[in-house]
Amino acid sequence: MTILDKIITRKKEEIAFAKSKTSIEELKDSEFFGRETFSLKESVKSRNGIIAEFKRQSPSKGIINDKISPLEVVSKYEEFGASGISILTDKDFFGGSFENILSVRNSINVPILRKDFMVDEYQFYEAKSIGADVILLIAACLSPTQVQEFTDLAHQLNLEVLLEIHTEEELKHFNSEIDLVGINNRNLKDFKVDLQHSVNLKNLLPKGTLSVAESGIYNIEDFKFLKEKGFDAFLMGEYFMKNENPGKTFEELSKLI
Repeated sequence: MTILDKIITRKKEEIAFAKSKTSIEELKDSEFFGRETFSLKESVKSRNGIIAEFKRQSPSKGIINDKISPLEVVSKYEEFGASGISILTDKDFFGGSFENILSVRNSINVPILRKDFMVDEYQFYEAKSIGADVILLIAACLSPTQVQEFTDLAHQLNLEVLLEIHTEEELKHFNSEIDLVGINNRNLKDFKVDLQHSVNLKNLLPKGTLSVAESGIYNIEDFKFLKEKGFDAFLMGEYFMKNENPGKTFEELSKLI
């Protein structure tokens, strides 16, 4: 069983428990459910293209930064031009929580991506209820039919969709309604990173598709390489979060763009 298999198994258990505690109708009554969402597509075009991530830990790296508050980090991300903020909500494997989004939603005015493993319609109502603007669909754990159905649901809730792929086979998950396509530089099955593989895959996307380079961007050379190869946006977390002051690290990168 791969780490992805373990995550999905655990995720389904979490969802079943959440459904037993809170109904969709109750989620619809939440503070943020009716708010007007921000567009990541438009923000990528008008700001610096970086989707900066708040991430406390990961299965491959363990604890990255568990000392700093979400607002302290993401407010700096916004101040220095981030197109969007990615916030992990998976608890067991990434140390995330809904509170990490709830605690910052009223304080920032850029799109928030709920980064999690979306495998059930219920999670989309959760995302809307906590103030997310964008959801992540990971092709590796969904069928093309599920991606289409989930995309339709997301759009009904005024949420945008970032589809994540890693293989040429997963290009079959793409549909014309997808808002952005992320290409994960890291293989979720063995966590190996290959930037050139991502570039090759990007070149197979339909013309005009907004492309996002995801994960495994460890230094400025990686960033410049991917930017030169034509990626529109860059989802980066560990590069910032491994430092004592992630906001300062983001500021330094923003000056080089």
